[in-house]
Amino acid sequence: MSLSSRSARLTLLAVLSASTFYCFYKSRRLKLLKDSLNPSLNRNSNSVCSSNKGKLFFISQTGTSKNLAQRLHNLFKLNDLSFDLIDAKDYEPEDLSKETLVIIVASTWEDGKPPSNANFFSNWLAESADDFRVGSLLLTNCKFAVFGVGSRAYGDTFNAVAKDFSRRLRELGANEILTVGEGDVDGGELDGFFEEWSEKVVGILKGGRVENGEVFINGCIGSESDNENIVDEFGSDDDENVGVESGIVDLEDIAGKGPTRKFNAVVETNGKLNGQKEMVTPVIRANLEKQGYKIIGSHSGVKICRWTKSQLRGRGGCYKHSFYGIESHRCMEATPSLACANKCVFCWRHHTNPVGKNWQWKMDDPLEIVNSAIDQHTKMIKQMKGVPGVTLERLTEGLHPRHCALSLVGEPIMYPEINTLVDELHRRRISTFLVTNAQFPEKITMLKPVTQLYVSVDAATKESLKSIDRPLFGDFWERFIDSLKALKEKQQRTVYRLTLVKGWNTEDIDDYFKLFSIGQPDFIEIKGVTYCGSSATSKLTMENVPWHADVKAFSEALALKSKGEYEVACEHAHSCCVLLARTEKFKINGQWFTWIDYEKFHDLVASGKPFNSKDYVAATPFWAVYGAQEGGFDPDQSRYRKERHHKSSR
Repeated sequence: MSLSSRSARLTLLAVLSASTFYCFYKSRRLKLLKDSLNPSLNRNSNSVCSSNKGKLFFISQTGTSKNLAQRLHNLFKLNDLSFDLIDAKDYEPEDLSKETLVIIVASTWEDGKPPSNANFFSNWLAESADDFRVGSLLLTNCKFAVFGVGSRAYGDTFNAVAKDFSRRLRELGANEILTVGEGDVDGGELDGFFEEWSEKVVGILKGGRVENGEVFINGCIGSESDNENIVDEFGSDDDENVGVESGIVDLEDIAGKGPTRKFNAVVETNGKLNGQKEMVTPVIRANLEKQGYKIIGSHSGVKICRWTKSQLRGRGGCYKHSFYGIESHRCMEATPSLACANKCVFCWRHHTNPVGKNWQWKMDDPLEIVNSAIDQHTKMIKQMKGVPGVTLERLTEGLHPRHCALSLVGEPIMYPEINTLVDELHRRRISTFLVTNAQFPEKITMLKPVTQLYVSVDAATKESLKSIDRPLFGDFWERFIDSLKALKEKQQRTVYRLTLVKGWNTEDIDDYFKLFSIGQPDFIEIKGVTYCGSSATSKLTMENVPWHADVKAFSEALALKSKGEYEVACEHAHSCCVLLARTEKFKINGQWFTWIDYEKFHDLVASGKPFNSKDYVAATPFWAVYGAQEGGFDPDQSRYRKERHHKSSR
């Protein structure tokens, strides 16, 4: 035999041996896998239930999926279905081969990925499904269903995690009992979708069958049988079981809150009016109104501020009163757009508003918005009549607003007719304080002069901005920087608004200072975050709220960095807020001029001629200046402190 022939034979034998070994290895592995599975389950049976407990997993970042899973767990109990409720991060995924019934409620987080605490579970599924040594028989004894929690605002990654879990489980041989349920946290219908999906799951587990998307039990639609129990258990307006304040709800955490209703109770027009999408769905409207908002038309709102009530009673004004001379009792807080492009972790409004990257809704007339806002505002002012401390003089003044804070909720600059709305307010000699979240630089460029223009600067680095503001835009950092550049071109008063969150963004003094040169704002407001109570939307606690001394120290450090370009000008201790002002513009002969001559401003606007921020300054009173004994409290007002009543021990 030639050397070449012998070599070929050896090569062939090696290949055959390897192939034989692989076939033996795979068959042996599959046998071991089969032996490890529960032999009591009959694979040919149509019954989903077994004697073993099912597993109900939740994969959650902010608490939404956890709350939904808790609701479903309670529903299972009502229907005598035995399930363990498990956080996926605490589960060993290799044990899935032992399970016979698995239900998963999964959130999709940033970039279409699961929350970081569920990476191990997710990676195991992906690696196992892609591993040819595992194959498609690992989970053949397992039945499953998945519900996804996500936001359509993120486009193609909407509920990507839930869809991926479903695909991976099927690839491993598991049998899907119901198609993936998809909940949109920003669409206002999460409750309805989840309720319907849950009813179907229960119907199937109790022996029902699915036909054309409906579950039938003994010839009846199973989802109708338990509706009364579901409403009784989860539909009460007083439900406090989801870990949020009474009456306060985050759309991302809307599970279990708000008026529970049948899914088929959706408006017949599918949420559209005159062929255009409504921004405020019935669920959003109900929850905003519960918080005291007055909804105007289809996308605007107004709410009376607590500082308005305070100054009506002679108990002090807000920090804008101290810094800029606003009459708090004559200030109207409103917005022409309840939608926003961010979902900030410290949102005062608990994300009860919708989100979006562009205007996609029915648009109301700006004149109607202004008229309705003033009408609703004055009605709320009238309700203060007879309240202790409210005098006839202050009440009469309050019925004629002089200022409008366009910062209520959402992103007012998104409203396509924002310039017309501003013109209408100015025509009535109502000043405008507009706040934007720095994601629409082109809108800032196109904006007409307002009394004072704010840009929220919630973080100083790309990474921290992403984690704090949770923006929808992929190019959020570029938009943020471009917004600061656009602010620099404005001739009227401009402000950086910094919200300090201890443990998140209070260590970035150098990075914040770098941003000063980009926008060159007239003022920098530095405020400690306001704790708004418990909410599943974030993990902020009172530990994250800085003291006024902390805010002062941060402000002084920034002023020192600027080498005299900015100085600490004012403070409002009650609001835990400090103001830096550009020295060359607003410190004249050693005296601060941070206040506004409002009549002069309106005259300048009416003239139609160009003007700048120095043209309508007014002197800052002594009590508002930084370091004053009053701490920014107007001495013409009466300081009021609640008495704390303590139960006596017996």
